[in-house]
Amino acid sequence: MITISLCMIVKNEQRVLARCLESLKGLLDEIIIVDTGSTDRTREIAGKYTDKVYDFAWVNDFSAARNFAFSKASCEYIYSADADEVLDEENRRRFFLLKENLLPEIEIVQMYYGNQLAFGTIYNYDRELRPKLFKRMRPFVWTEAIHETVRLSPVVYDSDIEITHLPEKSHTDRDLASFHALTQKKEPLSERLFTIYAKELLISGRDADLLLAEDFFTGQADGDLPMERMKEALCVVVRAARIRGDYLKMYRYAMKDIASEGVSEVCFELGEYYFGTAIYEEAAMWFYNAAYETESILSIRCSGDLALGRLADCYEKMGLEGQARDYRKKAMDWKADDSFGE
Repeated sequence: MITISLCMIVKNEQRVLARCLESLKGLLDEIIIVDTGSTDRTREIAGKYTDKVYDFAWVNDFSAARNFAFSKASCEYIYSADADEVLDEENRRRFFLLKENLLPEIEIVQMYYGNQLAFGTIYNYDRELRPKLFKRMRPFVWTEAIHETVRLSPVVYDSDIEITHLPEKSHTDRDLASFHALTQKKEPLSERLFTIYAKELLISGRDADLLLAEDFFTGQADGDLPMERMKEALCVVVRAARIRGDYLKMYRYAMKDIASEGVSEVCFELGEYYFGTAIYEEAAMWFYNAAYETESILSIRCSGDLALGRLADCYEKMGLEGQARDYRKKAMDWKADDSFGE
C-alpha cells in the first residue's frame, strides 16, 4: 500500500476546513497545512488534525504556496486538496481501494471534480478530471529499443473517484483583481491564463470588471494572435463595448468575428443589442444563431439556456406565444454538456 501526504494551502477557512479533513480521515499518512495569513480560527482547527502547520507569507502566487507545501511532504505520493472539497463515503471507499492497489509506475492520478455548476464558477460543465495525486519522487526511465530516450511524459491514471466541490463563496473578485494587476504590469499571460481570464469575465464577471479589462483585450484583438485566442478576445471586447454603449466599436469587432466562423458569445451580444433597441426579429435571428448555428468557446450558456430564454423573450414581444412557450421550455430543460472544455 502506498503512503500519501496531504498538502493544503489555506486562508480563513474556519467554516469548511474541519469538514474537508473529516472526510479524508483515515486515508492519509501525513497532513501538511500551509497557512497564508489567516485571521480566523483556521490554524487552531488545523492543529487538531496535524502538528505540521506552516506559515507562508503571501506573495500573490498560488504556485509558490503550493510548491512550499509540497516541499514539506515525505510520503510516496502527495494529495493536493482545497478546504472546500469533500469526499463522500462511496468515494472514500474508492480512494482506499486506489491506495491499496495503485501500480508503482503511475505518477499522476486524476480524479473527477464535481458540483461545478451549482456555485457560479467559471466552468461550463459539472464535472471534470483533474490531477490530484502526485508521485513525490519521479523516476527517470529510458524507453525505446533503438534511438533510446528518457520518458518525459508522466504516467497518468484516470480514476473513478469524484470529489465534491462545496465552496462557501465565489473567488471571482479576487481572481479578476489579480488578472487586472498582471495586465497593468504588462506581464504576459500564458494561453491557459488568457482563456481563464476571458472565461471568468464572461461567466461570472460584473460589468465593471469587463470595462476594466476592455483595453487589454482590445489590444490583444488588434494584435497578431492565433485565431482561437483572437476570438476569445473579441468576445470580451464586444460585450464590454455593448455595456458601455459604444455600438460602433461593438459592431466593428463583432464583424471581425462573424467574418470568419462566428461564435455563440458574439452572436448573443448582437442579439442583446437588437433586443435593447426593440428590433425583436433581428434579435431573434442572432439569438437563434447563438443557439443553433454557432458554438461557444467561453460560456456554453450563450449557446444554451441564455440564448433559448432570450428567443422566448423575443417571441413574447412579437406576440407569438406558442413559439415563446416552446423556447421557454427548451431553456428550462437545457443542461450543459459535461464534456465541454475537457
